[in-house]
Amino acid sequence: MFNTSHLHPMMVHFPIALVLIGFLADAVSLFYKKEACLSKTGFYLLVIGTLAAIVTWLSGFIFTSDMSGAAGTIRETHELFASVTVGLLLITASLRILLLAKNIETPGLKWVAFALYGLATVCVTITGLYGGSLVYNYMMPL
Repeated sequence: MFNTSHLHPMMVHFPIALVLIGFLADAVSLFYKKEACLSKTGFYLLVIGTLAAIVTWLSGFIFTSDMSGAAGTIRETHELFASVTVGLLLITASLRILLLAKNIETPGLKWVAFALYGLATVCVTITGLYGGSLVYNYMMPL
C-alpha cells in the first residue's frame, strides 16, 4: 500500500541535485566564457530546480505530520530554510528569465543573479542537512 507521507522524502533529492549541479555549471561558465552551453545548462537547471523545489516544498507542508520536542525544533528550522530556499530560487529564476527575455547584458545584474543562485545553493544544502537529521537522527519520515 502506498503512503502519501513517503512523497516528500522521495522528491527532496531532485531540487538538491538540480540546484547544486546548476550552480556548479554556472560557476564553471565564469572560467570558460566561450562555452555558452555551461551558462545555459545552469539556467535550465535553475528553472527546473525551482519548479522541483516548489513541488517538494508543497509536499512537505501537505503530506508530512507534526513533530514535537527536539525533532519539532529541527523540523521548524528545516521548514524555515526550505521556505527561504524556495523564495531565493523564485527570485533568482525570475531575474534570470527577465535578463534573458529582455536581452539585458548588465554585468551587475548578472552578478546579483549569480550571488542569489549561490545563496540558494547554500540554503538548499542546509535544508537537506536538517531534513537528513530528522530522518537519520530521529528516525522520522518527513
